[in-house]
Amino acid sequence: MKLLNNNSLIMLFVFLILAFTQVSSLEEEGYSRNDFPTDFVFGSGTSAYQVEGAAEEDGRTSSIWDVFAHAGHSGDATGDVACDQYHKYKEDVKLMVDIGLDAYRFSISWSRLLPSGRGPVNPKGLQYYNNLIDELITHGIQPHATLHHFDLPQVLEDEYGGWLSREIVRDFTAYADTCFKEFGDRVLHWTTINEPNVFALGGYDQGVTPPGRCSPSFGLNCSKGNSSIEPYIAVHNMLLAHASATNLYKKQYQHMQQGTVGISIYTYGATPLTNSTEDKQATVRLNDFFIGWVLHPLVFGDYPETMKTSVGSRLPAFTEDESEQVKGAIDFVGVINYMALYVKDNSSSPKQNLHDFNTDMAVSLTLVGNTSFSNEYANTPWSLQQVLLYIKENYGNPPIYIAENGQMAPHSSSLEDTTRIKYVSSHIEAVLHSIRKGANVRGYFQWSLMDLYEVFGGYNMSYGLYYVDFKDPYLKRYPKLSAHWYSSFLGGTLHHRSHALSSAM
Repeated sequence: MKLLNNNSLIMLFVFLILAFTQVSSLEEEGYSRNDFPTDFVFGSGTSAYQVEGAAEEDGRTSSIWDVFAHAGHSGDATGDVACDQYHKYKEDVKLMVDIGLDAYRFSISWSRLLPSGRGPVNPKGLQYYNNLIDELITHGIQPHATLHHFDLPQVLEDEYGGWLSREIVRDFTAYADTCFKEFGDRVLHWTTINEPNVFALGGYDQGVTPPGRCSPSFGLNCSKGNSSIEPYIAVHNMLLAHASATNLYKKQYQHMQQGTVGISIYTYGATPLTNSTEDKQATVRLNDFFIGWVLHPLVFGDYPETMKTSVGSRLPAFTEDESEQVKGAIDFVGVINYMALYVKDNSSSPKQNLHDFNTDMAVSLTLVGNTSFSNEYANTPWSLQQVLLYIKENYGNPPIYIAENGQMAPHSSSLEDTTRIKYVSSHIEAVLHSIRKGANVRGYFQWSLMDLYEVFGGYNMSYGLYYVDFKDPYLKRYPKLSAHWYSSFLGGTLHHRSHALSSAM
């Protein structure tokens, strides 16, 4: 890793890039922040376990992510210290100010605020989040808070199985009530649960994310679980918990606080592998399963017919009252998008006795480009645009925030992250095109503000605008070229069109 301590060298690269983009914009249509609606917000994000550290300080108890990490599932890395934002939050807000962010997306650690999962509030945890929120507000940065980001209190997992039990609806609603009451005078943008679809698949089907449950035939090294039914049960209870918390907010807080509540989903752009009718139908099926699993009940009150037919009795059913509770219980959708998929029909393959989510979809999936979860992602901005327009056309054009989007690179890579700049720039342009096509997009959050702990790869994978030196006892942060690029964009600099977007559309 070559650390550039000489900021003049970094700025030289920035000026060269900006000069090139300004010249290029004379030759072809350019775009800038000024092309977006005046109330559109640009930000960056992190989550509690990935940056806070202080895992055993000031009354915080373990979450399922703590237990998962300490079991060695992330290359023996843990979030015990992470980026130490618990102690360095003022420094990190200064970094946000330096870039010029409008907003910061962060999550609240349930087990830091309510160490027993319910009951008394931890004063130290309450003080930390009040301090963080106040620091953001003082510097003109909107706080966008997520209530659950893969980190259910372990005590609730041990007591009744966490998201596999209906009891979680009661406890999550009470936790949300505490957050609305304590922070809602300043936090106006709430996400209840981060990507329930991927959380359920990783945690209850494949066993690769907390809480690490799966069946042996489908997952990796799981000692307990049932991949055939548990993902569906977990998402069902998450939808009920989300609806309960959202409806509580609407009844008791929204008229006073004037905030909004949404949920985020992980998405892929999807394109048929061939022009065959079967592959086209398989692509529709993928969207019904992956996006419709969460959004369809929240808009229409029930799961897509495709899922109900394929999954059958393993898919929990909403009662009439529950259907009314979940229908319309959403103010916005958070879209998480990084990659695109080729989709091939697999419905004619021999039927198995055992099924999970993937076999229920009956598709074969291949990532577009020379892409995997361990190297740089292919630059496919059309993927994001496709998802935004799909939600617009199929789910009533709800307000959308891009909750996560960014480029991964090895942590040992250079601060001169030009690939990340190209990726983020082209995806921001895709958002602009989507808005011009009528999608109701309200904001874009780059992932992530700084290098942090990742569930896949620990500290070996990097998404940050800022490099964090994890070998330094002070965990010093260094701006990458992408941080300066983002700052220049937010300052109104004109940028040239992305060939990655125009060639794909």
